[in-house]
Amino acid sequence: MKKILLDTNAYAAFLSGDKVLLDTISRADTVCMSVIVLGELYAGFRGGNKLIENEKILREFLTKPSVSVLLLSLETAQIFGEVKDVLKRAGTPIPINDIWLAAQAIENGGVLVSYDDHFRCVPGLRLWT
Repeated sequence: MKKILLDTNAYAAFLSGDKVLLDTISRADTVCMSVIVLGELYAGFRGGNKLIENEKILREFLTKPSVSVLLLSLETAQIFGEVKDVLKRAGTPIPINDIWLAAQAIENGGVLVSYDDHFRCVPGLRLWT
């Protein structure tokens, strides 16, 4: 895989030393982190008792040459709208933040790395398996 996009649970698994995920990250040319995932992580850090330590680890991860941060764009918003509509019509809604994440993965041509099965409902999304 050339380009991967990490979901929040994938980043957490990476930090826990998940060997399969570590291998996936090491083989990727580019590891993308969505601003959506970063927001979820920062919120989670605030709910725990290791705020400073977790923020430091994340900052170090984000400075690696192979890691890039994905921002939202007009194209992301358009894809979001399409995906949300398709899922609603199919009766398979997923969390809003995950629709944004799927839209970014589709827009950027990356493989979404997540442990959430509900992403399988998203048409056109390349998933890590």
